[in-house]
Amino acid sequence: MRNCTLVTEFILVGIPYTAGLERMLFVLFLSFYLLTLPGNLLILMAILTSASLHTPMYFFLGNLSVLDIFFPSVSSPKMMLSLTGHSHTISYQGCASQLFFYHFLGCAECFLYTVMAYDRFAAICHPLRYTVIMSSWVCGSMAVATWMGSCLHASVLTFLIFKLPYCGPNEVDNFFCDIPVVLPLACADTSLAQAVSFINVGLVALVCFLLILISYSRIVISILKIRSSEGRRRAFSTCSAHLTSILLFYGPVVLIYLRPASSPWLDSVVQVLNNIVTPSLNPLIYSLRNKEVKVALRKALTQGMRVPGE
Repeated sequence: MRNCTLVTEFILVGIPYTAGLERMLFVLFLSFYLLTLPGNLLILMAILTSASLHTPMYFFLGNLSVLDIFFPSVSSPKMMLSLTGHSHTISYQGCASQLFFYHFLGCAECFLYTVMAYDRFAAICHPLRYTVIMSSWVCGSMAVATWMGSCLHASVLTFLIFKLPYCGPNEVDNFFCDIPVVLPLACADTSLAQAVSFINVGLVALVCFLLILISYSRIVISILKIRSSEGRRRAFSTCSAHLTSILLFYGPVVLIYLRPASSPWLDSVVQVLNNIVTPSLNPLIYSLRNKEVKVALRKALTQGMRVPGE
C-alpha cells in the first residue's frame, strides 16, 4: 500500500449504451426533475397551509414530500451536467457524499412507508382509538426515529465502503456513486463490507416490507368486515395511493440490491426510475385520488396568486 497512489477522484461512466442520446436524455431528465420540485413543494405547501390536513396521515405525507425534494437532487444535477458535456469526474469526498445521502434519504423513505402503513392500520382497524394511538407526540417520535435511524444506517454503510483503500481503477460504472459500483474498485478485501452492506440494506428493506405486509393484511381483513360497499370503497381508496408508492419504491430496491448478478445497464435504468421518475410521480399519485389534497391545493394556489392589497 505504501507504493500505491490513492484515488482522489472518480469518473462517472454514465448510463451504458446511450452514446449519442445525451441531448434527448438531458431534456427528459430535466423535465422530470423540474416536475419533481414544484410538485412536492405544492403538496408540502397545501399540507402546511390547510388546517384540515393537519392530521397524522398528511404529516407523514409532508415528510415524504421533503424526501422526494432532496432524493433526486443527490444524483440528478451531476448527471445532467455530464450529459451537457461537462466533466464526468467527481471528487472522492463528493462520491462519499452521494453514497451517504442516497442511502440516508432512501432508508428514511423506507422507514416512512412503514410508518404510513401503521398509520393506515390504526385508522382503519382501531378508528375509535386512532387519535390516542397516533397522538402528536407519537407522530413526532416516529418522524424523529425515522430520520435518526436512517442517518445511522447511511453512516455505517459509508464508513464501511470508504474506509477501504482505492488506488485504481477509478471508473464508476453508473451515473452516480452507489455500493454495487464503488465497492468493486477497492484494492483490498471487500468481503466484510459486502456482507454487512447486503445484510444492512437487505435486512432493513425486508423488515420494513414485512411490517407493511402485516399492516395491510390486518387492514384487508378489517375492510372485508365492513358491511356497506361505500364504506369498503372509501377505506380502500385511502390506502391505494400508499400501496402504489410502495410498489414503485420496493421494485427498484429488489432489482438492484437483492439480485445475485449485477447488470450495469439494468442497474442504471432502474436507478433512473428510482431516483428521478418515482419522486415526480408521488405528488400525482397522492393528489389525483385524494379530494382533500385537491381542495387544499386549489386553496393554496388561489391564495398564492392573489395580489397583496386586494
